Amino acid sequence: MSTLSLRLPDSLHEEIKNLAKDEGISINQFISSAAAEKLSALRTEKYLLERAKKGNKKSFLKAMSRVPDVEPEKKDKL
Repeated sequence: MSTLSLRLPDSLHEEIKNLAKDEGISINQFISSAAAEKLSALRTEKYLLERAKKGNKKSFLKAMSRVPDVEPEKKDKL
């Protein structure tokens, strides 16, 4: 495990400290979790952008043409 010295604005540090306490975790755990969450979001975005480059409208419309045109079930209605 690595050690990192981190400078935070006092207000942010206080907010993190309070949230970590409310969650029953350490500040280190909170920041580690927040960093992992951010990395995951960025990787997901990158993955989806790469996948989107491979798609095309013709294939999408072909796939959609196979979907039945029916009313959604009651539980699925917006």
